[in-house]
Amino acid sequence: MTRMKSRFFSARFALVLFSLTGAALPAVSQDKLNVLFILADDLGYQDVGFNQPGGFYETPHLDSLAASGMVFTDFYAASPVCSPTRASILTGKSPARLGTTNFFTGQRAGKFDAADFETELALSEVTVAEAFQEAGYRTGHIGKWHLGGNGALPTDQGFQVNRGGGENGMPHSHFSPYKNVTNLPAGPDGEYLTTRLAEESATFIEESAKANQPFFLNLCFYAVHTPLQAPQELVDKYEKKAATLGLNVEEGRFDPGRERQVWPDTQEPRTVRIRQDHAIYAAMVEGMDAAVGRVLAKLDELNLRDTTAIVFTSDNGGVSTSEGLPTSNLPYRGGKGWIYEGGIRVPTVVRWPGVASAGTRCTAPAVSTDFYPTLLEMAGLPARPDQHVDGVSFVTLLRNPFAKFDRGPLFFHYPHYSNQGGFPASAVRQGNHILIQDLEDGAFELYDLPTDAQQHNNLEQLESGLVEEFSGLLNDWRKEVGAKPLKKSSTSGAEPPVLW
Repeated sequence: MTRMKSRFFSARFALVLFSLTGAALPAVSQDKLNVLFILADDLGYQDVGFNQPGGFYETPHLDSLAASGMVFTDFYAASPVCSPTRASILTGKSPARLGTTNFFTGQRAGKFDAADFETELALSEVTVAEAFQEAGYRTGHIGKWHLGGNGALPTDQGFQVNRGGGENGMPHSHFSPYKNVTNLPAGPDGEYLTTRLAEESATFIEESAKANQPFFLNLCFYAVHTPLQAPQELVDKYEKKAATLGLNVEEGRFDPGRERQVWPDTQEPRTVRIRQDHAIYAAMVEGMDAAVGRVLAKLDELNLRDTTAIVFTSDNGGVSTSEGLPTSNLPYRGGKGWIYEGGIRVPTVVRWPGVASAGTRCTAPAVSTDFYPTLLEMAGLPARPDQHVDGVSFVTLLRNPFAKFDRGPLFFHYPHYSNQGGFPASAVRQGNHILIQDLEDGAFELYDLPTDAQQHNNLEQLESGLVEEFSGLLNDWRKEVGAKPLKKSSTSGAEPPVLW
């Protein structure tokens, strides 16, 4: 709070000084790049047409965005669950360094006690929103926050406008009156939350344009997170589509779209959806896509298309092993809550008019901590290396997707038992390989991703040299960031292994 108060009084002092001297406040340059950051909730890598053309889901507006921008094929969320990834985007720091390693309102019991974690984003962090606000931008957050409640809301972290952001991670209903969604007055009965957030975003953009002020807008949909709800006309559309395709959409029993899989190196059998055929979920995906289209149309209407950079991504992979199994991430293994590709590889597009070549696909790995320095560089703002210490700007790739990009290893640390069945683990990806370490017993899994997207061929025995190299990188990183281990079980007294 001290930092926040000192900035407030500094700003007031500047206003008084300008008033006393008769000088005008500095004008905001009209040629600054606007930034629209769009974050979906629980959207899987394969849930968009630009990654799975001709699939069950229909995302024409996102596909159009991808066609006019650059798709990143190997982009990762910093965590397989929401709050840690959201914190990484805003701070440029890994969840392990921040201590924000789990979603902020839950835990699942396991063999050992999970690591302690922070339950709100610290005010001492200088967020990317604060960086843009200090540069003269109008900043807005619309939608899901889930990074703390009163005293740690978007307006405490650099956003001047907050519509719908609070401590809760999901609405009780996606239809008005919205229960569990704070800082957003209810609309007419039956109004769809996803549509409402698009309208709030369009209003924010229009207000910024009228004020002749560049904007940084953080649009975070609650979709496609549970509860699984969508406008009935869209649900009907996908039920008919499934029937036409010969798919069984009856819920509440196992059908060809699901199977019980026992993965080779996990003890607990998991029920996994293996086909995308969920009508309600498909309707939610299209509803979100239409909302994105509404916001893009507002940019076009105000002639802001060529002066606005857009990022679209997701906070983690799609839910495929619990909560109704609404989607399938195949060929990627697992989903939300798992440090397999299905849980951390996310759909990502960046449109930077006049710079990023339209319709290109970049295969270089990058992670959500990289957004902070990248956005600053795109906007011509100074880097903040003391803040975004775990992020690396990928502007080089936006200028040339085939350029050399020495990003270094990508690290992940999730010392928790997820609601979706995932086990506590750390991981490191470098080059084509990813090494995963089970924190319960220290066991390793090593995969060559280009040849084994499903992560079923563990190379741990065959590639002992790589395991040694990667495990050394992982141990050094965990020590450097202060990653927290599992704890002694409070019920059985069992001690977890000491791994670093």
